[in-house]
Amino acid sequence: MGAEQQDDTVTPPGAEVDLAIHRPHTARIYDYFLDGATNFPADREAAAHALAVFPQAPAAARANRAFMHRATRALAQSGVTQFLDIGTGIPTSPNLHEIAQGIEPRARIVYADNDPIVLTHAQALLHSSPQGRTTYVQADVRDPEALLDAVRATGVLDFTRPIALSLVALLHFVPEGAHEIAETLKSALTARGSALVISHLTPEFAPQDTAGIEKAYRDNGNPVRARTREEFGGFFAGWELLDPGVTSTPRWRPEPGAEPISDIEASCLGAVAVRA
Repeated sequence: MGAEQQDDTVTPPGAEVDLAIHRPHTARIYDYFLDGATNFPADREAAAHALAVFPQAPAAARANRAFMHRATRALAQSGVTQFLDIGTGIPTSPNLHEIAQGIEPRARIVYADNDPIVLTHAQALLHSSPQGRTTYVQADVRDPEALLDAVRATGVLDFTRPIALSLVALLHFVPEGAHEIAETLKSALTARGSALVISHLTPEFAPQDTAGIEKAYRDNGNPVRARTREEFGGFFAGWELLDPGVTSTPRWRPEPGAEPISDIEASCLGAVAVRA
């Protein structure tokens, strides 16, 4: 059976998807920082304002992406075969399923995002290996119970077995209630060996720059909240952190010869934990 036969079909919920390209969108701004092509004048204008106060934004975006790759690779190599990626963003190859299925072709992945721009690109996330499966659900992390219901309804993931939950560069876009959301999501991952992967904007390394980008995003209608190391560590309460624990994203198990990115450039913390 070919890979195309394993893929799911994502159909927009209405006749049209309103991308509101006249307003800046976090997914498209992030795409711009990654040198992507799915962004519009409003997004590039907002990105320019962000860069004026936080010039390391492109390096930070690359560091987040590379952290996701390394964390996914490490978990797949450890035997994890199920992944739930929330806050997927605009597909940028290699995507999470390409990393996971490159190691374990049977891996099963569910992507979730609330951004309409991601929905229009979702088919790029569905090219599974013949042995595995990928799918996409339109859901909002701010309603974690509804999101989990949508994920369960796909039948792709078996919640009695370990699942790796990825929340990369997402929770800083949830100014209030982020820890409660994380606990709701964690409570659904009952199998020992389940994993939690998070990266998050922090003021630890460049407090003035971080305050600047918080204001820039707030001004463009997309509030951001950077969190301290202590606040970030709270997301992993009750789970066992993998080495090297909480650190800047480029310092989490860096690959030999990788592009050097300083803590200030990254300005994000990253960590991976497992349910013991």
